[in-house]
Amino acid sequence: MTNTKPRLALAFGILCISIFPILVKLQLTPGLISAFYRMAFAFSLLLPYMLFSKRFKMPEKKHLLLAVVCGVLFASDVAVWNIAIQESSATQASLLTNLSPLWLGIISYLFLNIKPATNFWIGTTVALFGMAMLVGFQFFLELDFDNAFILAVLSGIFYSIYLLVSKKALTHIDVLSFMTISLLASSIFLAIACVILNEPFTGFSEMGWFVLVIQAVVCQLMAWLSISYATQHMRATRVSLSLLSQAVLTSILAWFFLDEKITINMIIGGLILLLGIRITFYTNTLGFKTPKESPSLDLIK
Repeated sequence: MTNTKPRLALAFGILCISIFPILVKLQLTPGLISAFYRMAFAFSLLLPYMLFSKRFKMPEKKHLLLAVVCGVLFASDVAVWNIAIQESSATQASLLTNLSPLWLGIISYLFLNIKPATNFWIGTTVALFGMAMLVGFQFFLELDFDNAFILAVLSGIFYSIYLLVSKKALTHIDVLSFMTISLLASSIFLAIACVILNEPFTGFSEMGWFVLVIQAVVCQLMAWLSISYATQHMRATRVSLSLLSQAVLTSILAWFFLDEKITINMIIGGLILLLGIRITFYTNTLGFKTPKESPSLDLIK
């Protein structure tokens, strides 16, 4: 019975994350504005709790800077992911952005001199083959990568860098304070980007505003709280692997609610991609926690 609540929380958290690409794909608001309001609304809900409960702790300047950088990285990740979803499909964008564990290992190898185990490179090869099958081998043969493909992959790269920086920041800042700072930084960064690119902040339908609130409350705060609780009571590796099902669940929801076409190649390619990522989790020899094993906020996409 003791394991039931964490498992239910994990399942609920995965469901909360999975519906995000579906909401974005409705295109009731531009992708960049959607990212801004996800962060801004989440921050406006979290801040009063942090202030009234007196749980917010201001970190030292250098650690504060790390949290701010994390906010900018996470905002960039969500922004380009949103645009990729709207320009392609929720299925393709979700699967491609889940390549972040592979980019994390490669970045660590190239810049941090951390050598992954053999299973990591095997998993990477399998996942990249799955990615090629997912989007079509013709893309790679002709190097005809469209904007949505590039943005979805870029989203995973941003997220990988975010994981590395946040791991260092979270050794000095408690999770709630970190989240408050990073959400504020994300909101400001995205607000500036929206102003520069002339994105509309108003003029949406009632349903559009409703979806923006759902993204902040359900896909950001509720998902984070649920998976955070599950992480505290379950093995982090188990949580990590369970989170891979988010892409699969998103694909099913996209097929059911958005009538997205899912081909046999996409199904096989997606499964191979997820298998490749699964192989990289067999051992943890990178010198740091696997991407989804970082503290709670790092679990959320």
